[in-house]
Amino acid sequence: MLTRKQHELLTFIQNRLEDSGISPSFEEMKDALDLKSKSGVHRLISALEERGFIRRLANRARALEVLRQPDSSVQRPVSRSATPEPANSNLANNNVVQAPLRATPPRPANDVIEVPLHGRIAAGMPIEAIEGSSMLPVPAALLGAGEHYALEVSGDSMVEAGILDGDYALIRRTDVARDGEIVVALVRGEEATLKYLRRENGMVRLDPANALHEPQFYRPGEVQVQGKLAGLLRRYH
Repeated sequence: MLTRKQHELLTFIQNRLEDSGISPSFEEMKDALDLKSKSGVHRLISALEERGFIRRLANRARALEVLRQPDSSVQRPVSRSATPEPANSNLANNNVVQAPLRATPPRPANDVIEVPLHGRIAAGMPIEAIEGSSMLPVPAALLGAGEHYALEVSGDSMVEAGILDGDYALIRRTDVARDGEIVVALVRGEEATLKYLRRENGMVRLDPANALHEPQFYRPGEVQVQGKLAGLLRRYH
């Protein structure tokens, strides 16, 4: 069962693909659904992807493919020929005419997806990760399934992991992580830092990747995982 907004977005994407062969931009989707921010669009897309209604095409950012409509219980392979189903019924509570689903939609040409940019995060001593409303364009190949956001790295404690001051860390939102993974850790509900996560003798150890920095030890209740590193962006000036 989809929410009304999920239903509207799925129909809007399908109609745009059929009209132009190109996925709508996040700005266009935001305006079409009358949302306040692009992060709302990102959450809707992630929900539709997790439920098997759409997918992001590999190596092509902001390239979306509609796999099935809400009244179809079986996901349709894109390589199989099929006759489009009639779409003369109204969507529940929405009075929107459902668009026919093509067997092989045109491949979108977009190659960038925008994720929320939430300020700076320490790769040294913990500093505050500031929430912001700006967006960062990211190649889709760097992102997998799930909801993502970006943080600008401040500090040098992760240089031996290839994470440099000024890089943009691409984070998949999650509250669980395994030992040895690089995470965004919120410390004591106030400060966020990017470190390797390990558990040792009943404590949480946040390890740097720089021999000049010492590990940080906290009680389990003092550390909350807010995401795992999914990729990096670096700008050269």
